[in-house]
Amino acid sequence: MSDRILIAGTNSGCGKTTVTTALLAALKARGVPVCAYKCGPDYIDPMFHRRAIGVASRNLDPYFSSPEELRAQLSAAQGPAVIEGVMGFYDGIGTEGRASTYDVAAATETPVILVLGAKGMYTSAAAMLQGYRQFRADSNVRGVIFNGVSPMLAKGLGEIAQSVGVRSFGCLPRDEAVAVESRHLGLVTADEIADLQEKIAALGALAEKHLDVDGILALADEAPALCLPESPVSPIARVRIGVARDEAFCFLYQANLELLEALGTELVFFSPIRDAQIPERLGGLYLPGGYPELYAKALSENAAMRESVRAAVAGGLPTIAECGGFLYLHRTLEGLPMAGVIAADAHKTDRLQHFGYAELTAKCDNLLCRAGERIRVHEFHYCDSTDCGEDFKAEKPSGARSYLCGHAGETLYAGFPHLYLPANADFARNFVRKAAAFAESGAAAC
Repeated sequence: MSDRILIAGTNSGCGKTTVTTALLAALKARGVPVCAYKCGPDYIDPMFHRRAIGVASRNLDPYFSSPEELRAQLSAAQGPAVIEGVMGFYDGIGTEGRASTYDVAAATETPVILVLGAKGMYTSAAAMLQGYRQFRADSNVRGVIFNGVSPMLAKGLGEIAQSVGVRSFGCLPRDEAVAVESRHLGLVTADEIADLQEKIAALGALAEKHLDVDGILALADEAPALCLPESPVSPIARVRIGVARDEAFCFLYQANLELLEALGTELVFFSPIRDAQIPERLGGLYLPGGYPELYAKALSENAAMRESVRAAVAGGLPTIAECGGFLYLHRTLEGLPMAGVIAADAHKTDRLQHFGYAELTAKCDNLLCRAGERIRVHEFHYCDSTDCGEDFKAEKPSGARSYLCGHAGETLYAGFPHLYLPANADFARNFVRKAAAFAESGAAAC
């Protein structure tokens, strides 16, 4: 399937996620078998995609994946693909904007529709649209959706857009009834909004009424075919991996889960908030990121689970704990007892700590790799620790800054960086092999 469209933004906060979710909901209501993607390393927007269409949403990240890999990921889409951009269309790493939404569009030859928050704007919209369309010769900017304006104003804006060769696909009027609040890591998560389904249905109705959905589908159909199937991954072991997943641990790359499953694992999900212990007969444990700082009291009060995790990790259960999972392994979080695997204390701060892309280089042999091996990662957190670890060297893409991080040993990776495992699939293979060896040894966690 080659039909695809990319919903990009002029800037962060222009309404990309709202417009993308509305379009997905409208297509779902029509019965179109649509699928979703998100540019960049974001976790939260794909949650909204999943809730809108009921299928997994995947990340397309040119920092983690080559152009060929991006095309292969898209070629596997089962139905028309709606891709949501990240930040402004050309924004990325450094002043040159590497790993941007534009890079995804260029690598995959995907038609682009810009979302323009046009409140308080009229003729000036032409200058903005012309600039975005012509800044790169192969921008593929073909259309615009005006966000937060009335249909009457959008009609005039559409004529202005047409004057510079950009087609208007309508508008999405501002409606407070469907607004979603935000917090320090972006939007609140989908599971935190009690009436989200009603809001998504209302967004879909707005899109059906005010967007040219037929025109958007026709533009998506103009995308050239992609004939690059993803390289198959062969199973290497059958083993059960416990994966924490609830409102506190919800930052999971779909690609990570699919890679682990392709390697032969059975993923068993559990809740550190509500369950009394980790699942039985595990060969490995995966504690992903999320918002444990918001649920520290509930996590701390579940002493049985904390002890279950502590005993399992101390007993050698191969474990990946990234960001939120790393916080959970601390002695305390916000002064409250946690699992006590890491002899350190974690706390919230009032500013971002390490933020953005980096590349990790191992300083010692460990669960995931040998000394000197590398993987690209992403970091975004307000919490800090009295011991962030020093078993990996993290280096920013510019090379201008580096720092030590991560606790790593024979059976453990724990640190703030989020791992995108397909960026170096050998890390995932090593984890699965060691999990299988642990299970075969008869020491499987129970």
